[in-house]
Amino acid sequence: MKRLCSSFFALLCLALAALVQAQPVPQVSSGSIQRLENFPSKYVAARHIDVWLPDGYSASKRYNVLYMQDGQGLFDPSATWFKKAWHVDVTLSRLLREGRIADTIVVGIANAGKSRWSEYFPEKFLPWVNESTRRAFMDKWMEQQARSDAYLRFLVEELKPAIDLRFSTHPQREHTFIMGSSMGGVISIYAMNEYPEVFAGAAGLSTHWVGTFEANSALPLAAFNYLRDHLADPVNHRLYMDRGTTELDAIYGTYQSFIDEIVRDRGYGAANFQSRVFDGEGHNEDAWARRLEVPLLFLLGKP
Repeated sequence: MKRLCSSFFALLCLALAALVQAQPVPQVSSGSIQRLENFPSKYVAARHIDVWLPDGYSASKRYNVLYMQDGQGLFDPSATWFKKAWHVDVTLSRLLREGRIADTIVVGIANAGKSRWSEYFPEKFLPWVNESTRRAFMDKWMEQQARSDAYLRFLVEELKPAIDLRFSTHPQREHTFIMGSSMGGVISIYAMNEYPEVFAGAAGLSTHWVGTFEANSALPLAAFNYLRDHLADPVNHRLYMDRGTTELDAIYGTYQSFIDEIVRDRGYGAANFQSRVFDGEGHNEDAWARRLEVPLLFLLGKP
């Protein structure tokens, strides 16, 4: 099993690296995509940013902004190597037409391929991991370098100001949200807790607290300790997490249950916290697409 997971991870890194370089502009069934080509940064490697604008987008209106990780897989399955996508444009357009959420644009941030883990695994988890485990984890998964804090600086100091300048957004915290799946869910939740003045809500689908492809105690325990001390104030933040019960999600239950207790101990309740279980669902874009409506309504839904 360990050898299979290692081989899968190596192939995944190679595929992601190729995808970062060759990703075509996604085609959408509604709204439109504006690409910020090879958006530069002094903190992390340049990457494509795909901004989805809904039908009827107008500079005379102001829009909420939803930042989403792994931008390569959000819209168009034909543009991905794995031929799957979240179909964010489909679900969000329907909710907008139905008047169930406020006007929103989506900023899809391409991952960095082989550096995805080093950007998405929270840097401030690492001091809570014992030295030998930390060294092995950094060597195998992180290219021996933690980049998540630099990645968040890229989001907050470089990307967000550019989005607010180029598009007709509400720039305030209460209109700014962040979402991802798997490791993208972990970094999204970390972003809200590190920058509570920037993000009003975060969603992690199939949130990958285990950090690797195997059940373990060291990495989830590091997450527990960080969250115990650093969760954003529940008075003005919303937090959503979920998991399936098959594929990689099958090992999440114990860890997620303890995370839920930490969040509730911090003062989150039904109005600003959801942790959902989707029986029979696995760890893939099809599963996330099927339930995308749930976190969208929780973060962006009208009262």
